[in-house]
Amino acid sequence: AVTTLTKISWNVGRIGTITPVAELEPVFLAGSTISRATLHNFDEIKRKDIREGAKVIIEKGGDVIPKVVKVIEKPAESKPPKPPDKCPVCGSYIFKPENEVAYYCENTECSAQVRGRLEHFAARGAMDIEGLGEALINLFVNMGFVHTYADIYDLKNHREGLINIDRLGEKSVDNLLNAIETSKKQPFQKVLFALGIRYVGAGAAKKLADHFLSIDNLIKASEEEITSVHEIGPSIS
Repeated sequence: AVTTLTKISWNVGRIGTITPVAELEPVFLAGSTISRATLHNFDEIKRKDIREGAKVIIEKGGDVIPKVVKVIEKPAESKPPKPPDKCPVCGSYIFKPENEVAYYCENTECSAQVRGRLEHFAARGAMDIEGLGEALINLFVNMGFVHTYADIYDLKNHREGLINIDRLGEKSVDNLLNAIETSKKQPFQKVLFALGIRYVGAGAAKKLADHFLSIDNLIKASEEEITSVHEIGPSIS
């Protein structure tokens, strides 16, 4: 579909990756109305000469978020965008590692990173805490109930406070606390994946868990021992 790119905004992920997003004039494409598309990274913006106000072709592939394929018309007065000079969420210093295309927020306490880590931790492929999605995590972070993974397991001590939150109520809270309790039965590989360590996806987590069997063994292991595990390279170790 063809539409107008009205603005470039910047999202901050759970490890601080700052990703550009195209805000679009809403357009109907393959069964849904699209108002945002991923721009991947700043190099991609430069390569495709993407600018605010440009007419663009967007495509919906296997990704959940559609992507901008190319620019077909640029406004005469438009200027090439610049990367952000500070984190758009917390205002902290940002940096770009030498061999990478992405920019990162250096502040691990950045609220966007905190929320992203908690969402990843509670997700289905990780600790699988049913009911603890984006909306509740945002609420709990804003109210100061949750900041770290460990805080999730302390929510049972705040049961009365949680029941008094609008739209939650006793049954919802008890279901959530039961789901948190059930998540303690998740196998080591899921816990390791849930921790959101950079480069340790579900596959690497399984290989490491199968080899080391417990978190204590993994903590004690040297970099060389970790690299010696089949298909685990130096960046992971």
